[in-house]
Amino acid sequence: MPHIALVTLVVRDYDEAIAFYTGPLGFELVEDTDRGDGSRWVVVRPRGSEAAVLLARATDDGQRASVGAQTGGRVGFFLHTDDFARDHARMTAAGVRFLEEPRHEPYGSVAVFEDLYGNHWDLLQPTPTAS
Repeated sequence: MPHIALVTLVVRDYDEAIAFYTGPLGFELVEDTDRGDGSRWVVVRPRGSEAAVLLARATDDGQRASVGAQTGGRVGFFLHTDDFARDHARMTAAGVRFLEEPRHEPYGSVAVFEDLYGNHWDLLQPTPTAS
């Protein structure tokens, strides 16, 4: 069955990005392979998830200009959780900057936060659907 396995996030620096995603966000480092030309293949993902994020270091002016603005200021990434209150509290304590207070919508509990570069993410606990 086709599925999205990786999405690329352009970052300033591999190590600072790894530290943020595996620290405050609690992702796991899946792979960090030196490609021999100054670049690395760096993959992180939320624990238990199949979908992952490829952290790609910006290598030219155009790429550097897109760091933190990859979706034009819109929420471009959605981090689902099974316990919104727990993860919101943990992330806040770890220094993650939330741009709003948690809110409860028909589709779930949600709050927008920024990654270390300013990309917008939703922390979202979806409302269970009836079968």
